[in-house]
Amino acid sequence: MYRYILFDLDGTLTDSREGIVHCVRETILGYGDPLPEEETLLRFIGPPLQDSFIRFCGYGAEKAAEAVERFRLIYEPVGQYENRAAPGMEAVMGRLRENGRVLALASSKPENLCVSICERFGFTPHLTALVGSPPHGDWEKEDVVREALRQLGVTDPSQALMVGDRKFDVCGARACGVDCVGVEFFGYAPPGELREAGAVAVVKTPEELEEFILSH
Repeated sequence: MYRYILFDLDGTLTDSREGIVHCVRETILGYGDPLPEEETLLRFIGPPLQDSFIRFCGYGAEKAAEAVERFRLIYEPVGQYENRAAPGMEAVMGRLRENGRVLALASSKPENLCVSICERFGFTPHLTALVGSPPHGDWEKEDVVREALRQLGVTDPSQALMVGDRKFDVCGARACGVDCVGVEFFGYAPPGELREAGAVAVVKTPEELEEFILSH
């Protein structure tokens, strides 16, 4: 049985498309750089931001780190509120907890923003641990998964399950010995990405996610 359930945030518990794309766009324009196509901007949702600025904008490591700080100056007062919860997810989390599952957040997003967003959407009461990246420098997914396991006191990773929407969630979980179920609530992963990365299952709705977890 998967006793411990670790949730990603962006693209999993919430649809953060509007806020992230808006703030990435403003960050790039602030440098006077050409904007990537909309499809490329959507790929900023999920992975660590610094990696995305390097990969999709061609920034060096120093400029990418600065871009992350500029992004956060826009995102914290504005972008985080351009967001919506996955329909029915808060209720699903409640039922999972009632069925003996221990829930946690494991997100690469800065932890202070994770706290704010989870409180706003009513997720916090269901979470035994709430783990995000430290204030400076994005952690990789493996880092936040490992920290969530530590805070939960998990000694057997096979009892834990990661829930995420991109290959970074799958790979970060696997690096810690944890299975991952992929979700396609908002469709940010390219077709086939989650299964190719090694997700143990891929679900399309919060209700399908609940059914999978309770049957395992």
